[in-house]
Amino acid sequence: MNFETIEFYLENYGLLALFVVVLLEYMNLPGFPAGIIMPLSGIWAYQFNKSFLLVMVISVIAGLIGSWILYFLGFYIGTPLLNWFRNKFTKQGVALDKAIDQLTNKGYLGLFIAKLLPVVRTIISIPAGVIKMDFYKYSFYSTIGITIWNLVFVGAGYIFGSAALNWLAKF
Repeated sequence: MNFETIEFYLENYGLLALFVVVLLEYMNLPGFPAGIIMPLSGIWAYQFNKSFLLVMVISVIAGLIGSWILYFLGFYIGTPLLNWFRNKFTKQGVALDKAIDQLTNKGYLGLFIAKLLPVVRTIISIPAGVIKMDFYKYSFYSTIGITIWNLVFVGAGYIFGSAALNWLAKF
């Protein structure tokens, strides 16, 4: 999914599109890169005078629901899912193994830190489910990590919205 496609959906479907795209990104689906989606959400909020707080709340809720989906896949399907994931996404297999080690050794602090790291932040939910972390604590630490991640990227798009729009207009 490219910049123009995401921009089209945000302009035409607004907050619903924001929710769906962020949900899919947090489910680690290929084609939904956070480096484009999150800043573009901030630019969109700036350009169309949307509430930054509302955009943040929707992005955090969508991110949390996407994380819950992966958590429950890990919780109920477990090891077969991890093996499939390692075979399907070989480059992310190393990150997945590191995520499992981090969760095992550092617990909820490891989960929080993982939610702030590219690639690992989305796939960490699967091993969290596999090792059956307490759902409420998982949700708490995930929410904090998701909020910080989204705040940085959506905030950057919002703060630099006019400059970003001027730069994009050159292309």
